[in-house]
Amino acid sequence: MSKTASTSWREFLVEAFIRVMGFSTIGFVLLIFLFLLREGLPAFFLSPLSNVFGTHWYPTFNLFGTLPLILGSLLVTLGAIAIALPLGVTTAVFVREVAPPWAREVLKPMIEVLAGIPSVVLGFFGMTLVAPAVQQVLGVPTGLTAFTGALILAYMALPTLISVAEDALDSVPMAYRNAGLAMGATQWQTIWRVVVPAARSGILTAVMLGMGRAIGETMAVLMVTGNAARMPLTPDSLFQPVRTMTATVAAEMGEVARGSTHYHMLFAVGIILFVLTFFINLTAARAMFEKRRRGGLR
Repeated sequence: MSKTASTSWREFLVEAFIRVMGFSTIGFVLLIFLFLLREGLPAFFLSPLSNVFGTHWYPTFNLFGTLPLILGSLLVTLGAIAIALPLGVTTAVFVREVAPPWAREVLKPMIEVLAGIPSVVLGFFGMTLVAPAVQQVLGVPTGLTAFTGALILAYMALPTLISVAEDALDSVPMAYRNAGLAMGATQWQTIWRVVVPAARSGILTAVMLGMGRAIGETMAVLMVTGNAARMPLTPDSLFQPVRTMTATVAAEMGEVARGSTHYHMLFAVGIILFVLTFFINLTAARAMFEKRRRGGLR
């Protein structure tokens, strides 16, 4: 076999391997979703929709209302994003626009390392330090609240948010900065009125990815939110215990009988969580594609 033919076969095998791996990733996601549908859809037939989307989650009394879990997850997630967004964007601006090159080379790896801290470690940190501090400072009956969960999730979402936002700022052409400075704007005016608006779609993507990271977290939320399946509709709900969808599945799946209504309802919660996460990621992807379609940053 000639050298040219050997190289061609090698390239063909590598391309085929990459193609198979790419399609298998999509296939695994579809298989997971089909498994969720197989185990979760019976819940919508075994129990009326008024119960499935009711306001009470008491499996002992056959009450499987998912609304407290959905609202609890949204409350903790939105609280985390409200905390992480200003911190993440300002940190990304500092790393990309203000920090000297040597500091940037140190800060970027340190920020990425934060994403590798196990969630159970952050959960212990939240239980032993953050929750008592919240209880003492705010004067609430317990420190295991939605606010505590939001603080921990904000910390967990920051590495993703900062990294993606920093990449978005980095992709803004230098001509934008030079044009702003040439028109008499200061460095800070150029950053906040030219660079940040130009990177808006990338920052939106960072927010959506951070939200997806936060809404799917399990262990840390299970340990610091109090796990009370209540409707968080009062003004002080942020400072009261809540229960999220992920915490419910993690806490109860090991105790249910296979094939029972409770079993199928936990998978139905998984379907709802899967759909919410899918739409969050879809929104982020659409924001990026829309920016590119309009001839934005490349």
